[in-house]
Amino acid sequence: MPFFAVAVCEALKQHPVLNSSVTGDQITYHGSEHLGIAVDTERGLLVPVIRDAGDLNMGGVARKIADVAARTRDNKISPDELGGGTFTITNTGSRGALFDTPIINQPQVAILGLGADVKRTVVLKGTDGGETIAVRSMVYLGLSYDHRIVDGADAARFLVTLKDRLEGGRFESDLGLS
Repeated sequence: MPFFAVAVCEALKQHPVLNSSVTGDQITYHGSEHLGIAVDTERGLLVPVIRDAGDLNMGGVARKIADVAARTRDNKISPDELGGGTFTITNTGSRGALFDTPIINQPQVAILGLGADVKRTVVLKGTDGGETIAVRSMVYLGLSYDHRIVDGADAARFLVTLKDRLEGGRFESDLGLS
C-alpha cells in the first residue's frame, strides 16, 4: 500500500482537480494531500486520514498507514482523524477482489480502488527492438470520480500518471537506497 500511496500523492500534485472536494455548490481545491485509507473493521468500513501524506517519504507513509490502520481496528482512532481527507484509497484486493468500483467518500471528488495483485503474462520490448514474453505482477486500478468536477480525460491522465509511476519504479530514493 505505501507504494500506491506515494504514487497517488505524486499524481494528485500533477492533477489537482482530483484533490478537490464539493460542499453544496462550493468547490475547494486542496493544496495538500490528506489521504484517506479505507480500513475494514468489526464496526464496518472506516477511513482514517493521513494528513499531508504528499510531504512524507515512503517510510513515513508506511509508518502512518500501519499506525492509523491498527488504531482504527483497535477502536483507538480519534474522530478528528476520520475527517478532512481530500482523496481516498481502498484496497479490496487485500480481501481477494480482482476489481471493484468504489463509492466516492464525499465531499471528496474521487477514490481509487486497488484490486488483488495477480501474475499475468505480458509482451515486453527488448533492448534489441524485439519482443519477449514475461510474467509480471499486475493490479487493476478502479477510479471513481464526480463528473461534475472531474471529466473522463482528467481521470485518464491521472491514471496514466499513476500507472507510469508504478511501472517505472524509481522508488530507490524513497526507500533510502540511492
